[in-house]
Amino acid sequence: MNIEIRECTTFEELSDCVQLQRDVFGLPEIEISPVRHLIVTKNAGGFSLGAFVDEKLIGFVLSVPAFLHGEKAYYSHMTAVLKEFQSYGIGAKLKWAQREKSVELGVKFIKWTYQPVLARNAFFNLEKLGVIIKHYEPNFYGTDYPTADKNLGLDSDRLFAEWHLESDKVNALAKGEKYVETAEAKVEIEIPNDWNELVKNDLVQAIAEQKRIKDGFQKALAEGLICKGFLRDERHPKYLFY
Repeated sequence: MNIEIRECTTFEELSDCVQLQRDVFGLPEIEISPVRHLIVTKNAGGFSLGAFVDEKLIGFVLSVPAFLHGEKAYYSHMTAVLKEFQSYGIGAKLKWAQREKSVELGVKFIKWTYQPVLARNAFFNLEKLGVIIKHYEPNFYGTDYPTADKNLGLDSDRLFAEWHLESDKVNALAKGEKYVETAEAKVEIEIPNDWNELVKNDLVQAIAEQKRIKDGFQKALAEGLICKGFLRDERHPKYLFY
């Protein structure tokens, strides 16, 4: 399969990015980033990179211009790949292309958020891309209620992934090299292996697990530790703090 990564510049390509959000995320229409948002982002110094197969858009990543820590940066608002193409490493190709273009534009830092409880995303971000985590934000987007019971709400907790584009770990991973953390982890926080299944089968337990993970993160981060790794395990996946 021939995958081409290039910037989405035409109205038609940006419109396809909007449709891709509908197909991948299943969000309410009001929460979809419209074409105007993508056009404004481009004209403000950001960009949307698309993954194409036979000229069909199958994935994209959006880079919103930002000013963080006293320097130019990007906020990676979303990365989406069609379900039928999610086992081909396309998300990684998009992220590394995002890094390459950012460095070319003089930007050395990108940040984004993701759910702390998703083991697959945690492994991808920490071990495949080399991000670090210094901040846990409780209920970032507001509380969601998966059932009709308004007493059982899931807070939209998020971790901020910090991608320092020229760190030793990121440079090694960009070259396809392995990076081994030589220090010993000070704290480990285990998360469910299949969060979505837990929410489906036992919402009360899922809420309790979310609180345990939040408390663990906040305690470790308050002690000055940084999350730099993730142990992928079918039964006991864990975040690693140094």
